Amino acid sequence: MVSQQEPVVTGDAVVLDVEIAQLPVRALSAIIDVTVVFILYITGVVLWATTLTQFDPAFSAAVLIIFTVLTIVGYPAIFETTTRGRSLGKLAMGLRVVSDDGSPERFRQALFRALAGVIEIWMLTGGPAVICSLASSKGKRIGDIFAGTVVISERAPRMSPPPLMPPQLAWWASTLQLSGLHPEQAELARQFLSRVSQLDPQLRDQMAYRITSDVVAQISPPPPPGTPPQYVLAAVLAERHRRELARLQPAPAGPPPQWPPSPPPVVGYPAPPQQVPPQQVPPPSSGPGGFAPPS
Repeated sequence: MVSQQEPVVTGDAVVLDVEIAQLPVRALSAIIDVTVVFILYITGVVLWATTLTQFDPAFSAAVLIIFTVLTIVGYPAIFETTTRGRSLGKLAMGLRVVSDDGSPERFRQALFRALAGVIEIWMLTGGPAVICSLASSKGKRIGDIFAGTVVISERAPRMSPPPLMPPQLAWWASTLQLSGLHPEQAELARQFLSRVSQLDPQLRDQMAYRITSDVVAQISPPPPPGTPPQYVLAAVLAERHRRELARLQPAPAGPPPQWPPSPPPVVGYPAPPQQVPPQQVPPPSSGPGGFAPPS
C-alpha cells in the first residue's frame, strides 16, 4: 500500500507533511486495543461474578451494563483524550488521532469514534471500518468521518521545513496561480532544494533547470526574466506553504506577516536582481519561465 502525504497543522500551528496511517498498521493497533479491552472486561466480569451476584439481580445487572459501557466506550474515549489522540495500540504502533485541521483530538471527537466503534468494530467485527478506510483517500473509518478526525503515523520520516521566501520575489509569488501545481512536483522541488549543496555543480544546474521548467509550466504568471531557478523554486514552495497555513488557520487579527528580510543562501548562483514594481517588469523572455538553461 502506498503511503500518503498530507499537510497538517500541529497543535503549535506548524504545517507539516505527515504520513496518513496505513490500514495494516491501524489494524494491528486495533487488535492490540481489542485485546486490552477484552482482558479488562473478562477481569471485571470475574470480579462481578464473585462479588456482586449475591446482591439484588437488578442491581447486579445494572452494574454489569455500566461496566460494559465503560470498558468498550470509556476506554478509547478517555484514553485518547488524556493522551492527545493515542490509545495503547496507537502508542505501540506510533499512531495518533488528530482533527482534520491538525489540532489535537478533543473529548467529543474521541467519544464519537468510540460510539461508532461499538457498531463497526465490536458488533460487525471491523468489516465496515475496513471497507470505509479503503474507500477514503485519508484512510478514515466511519468513526473518523463522524468525528472529523484522521489517524496519522508519527514514525514517518520528518521532512525539512519549507524554504524561506526570497524578498525580491515576494510580490511575484503573491500573484501566483498554484492550482495546477501537483503535490509530486512540489515534493520533488523540496527534495532538490534540501540536497542542492550535495550535488555536483553541473548536475545541479541541469536538475534545477529541468525541475523549474516543470514547475513553471504549471503556474502563472512566469517568473521575472533572469531569476535563478533555485530562487523560483524557493518562492513557489514558500508561497504554497503560506497559503496552506492561511487556509488551515483562522485569519490573524493583526497585519499580515512579512517575509524574512534576507533571502536564503543559494549555492552556485549569483544574487537575484533587485525587486522592481510589477508594472515595470519587462515581458518574459522566450525561454521557459524567464530563466535560461545551463550552459
